[in-house]
Amino acid sequence: MPIRSPRTFLSATVLALAAAAGGAVLPATAMAQSDQASLDRGARPDTTPAQRYQTAIREAGGGLKVALQECREGESGARKSCEADARARYKADMAAAREMLRNPDARPVNVVGEPIRSTETTTVIKP
Repeated sequence: MPIRSPRTFLSATVLALAAAAGGAVLPATAMAQSDQASLDRGARPDTTPAQRYQTAIREAGGGLKVALQECREGESGARKSCEADARARYKADMAAAREMLRNPDARPVNVVGEPIRSTETTTVIKP
């Protein structure tokens, strides 16, 4: 459709910019609502195999991400073996997740290992 006058062009431009600005604001609101919904879901235990599977794959992915970051921060000589161990653990976690989907009686297993790391950051300020 040809634009016949500068005024029509200006109106179309203003509408396009308004739509673009509105589109930029809406996802932030939707994301905040999604975050709250996710927190609300996390407060309830998983009851179905599909829910346990989804939780297990999120945990496996998060564990891999943290492990790989720790490997990168660690000693460079041991990095390859550290990353290989992290990926092997991820594969085992994903196999356990798939088992939770196949077997309705399968549940997450408590793993006794390293203590939970603190989520607080402590900064010592020296005078």
